[in-house]
Amino acid sequence: MSEFNLQDLMSQAKQQYETLQKKMEQTVVEASSGGGSVTVKMDGRKQVQAVKIDPEAVKGGDLEMLQDLVMAAVNEAGRKVDQTMQSSVGGMLGGLGGML
Repeated sequence: MSEFNLQDLMSQAKQQYETLQKKMEQTVVEASSGGGSVTVKMDGRKQVQAVKIDPEAVKGGDLEMLQDLVMAAVNEAGRKVDQTMQSSVGGMLGGLGGML
């Protein structure tokens, strides 16, 4: 492989990385638990953007259950981010694969 082709490949990889970073910032998923009692919004970098708790979930006074619902919603949001980003990255890498 000539140096020119390597530079071209590196340039394309950098563009793909920058595109992925933007996609991660723009991607927002939402997950809930407890039949919608707790809802979490998370971006593609797995940063929690919002947590909504139905006031009815607090009225019962079961703090342990509420903690479990928050944890379940956060974990589900993380799984959704993984799935979304995996499909995005797979498509992007397909374009680079032809060069390798």
